[in-house]
Amino acid sequence: MLADSHCHLNYKGLAEDQPAILARARERGVTAMLNIATRESEWDAVIATAEREADVWATVGIHPHEADAHPHIDTAKLIECAQHPRVVGIGESGLDYYYDHSDRARQQASFRAHIAACRETGLPLVVHTRDAEADTAAILAEEMGKGAYPGVIHCFTASGDFADKALALGFYISISGIVTFKNAKDLQDTAARLPLDRLLVETDAPFLAPVPHRGKTGEPAFVADTAKFLAELRGESVETLTRVTAENFHRLFAKTRA
Repeated sequence: MLADSHCHLNYKGLAEDQPAILARARERGVTAMLNIATRESEWDAVIATAEREADVWATVGIHPHEADAHPHIDTAKLIECAQHPRVVGIGESGLDYYYDHSDRARQQASFRAHIAACRETGLPLVVHTRDAEADTAAILAEEMGKGAYPGVIHCFTASGDFADKALALGFYISISGIVTFKNAKDLQDTAARLPLDRLLVETDAPFLAPVPHRGKTGEPAFVADTAKFLAELRGESVETLTRVTAENFHRLFAKTRA
């Protein structure tokens, strides 16, 4: 059992050869893949892949880069689209102050709309945060005060303090191939101490291919390399880490068990 908790199978680099990409993942033991949406125009294709492939599920959501272009995507629209049986999460959404491709106030409003949809549906929130730790933590906590909702911090690269705040809110933390990079010492220190029952692994494919594939187009098969590195980092067997992170994936994204 091995779950890639975050990939983009309909992005350029993967969409052109999706059957072979999926076959290579399965050959390496990947039994579940979550295909993430980032803009409304992707939703139909992302869901169609999940309809076609029994081991692929989908999300609906608007990436913070796309917030300015999607003012019409509100909580009601997200809830409506999340009724599809293959849609198991909402996002990715969040805050990205590194690129600032969208107005920060608009990013925050979109983020809150996604959280409200998670609260209403019970589906997990998939959080993107970059250079926005303080505002992300504040919004997550403030919204949690309005009513509980599940979620995961995807492609975690933030501080250990932020990890502790996310864990305290009940969130899971997903580790990508970045953890295998030589310059990722702080991330490695955090990843080594995360509770195993809140840990997920991901590729964020086609991005962030782990060592020994760094520089190549990422694909879900490479989650096996990240899992192996992470297990060695944490002093756990690969078998334990892959099994438990897959179990965590299906527990968080409970609709995958339907």
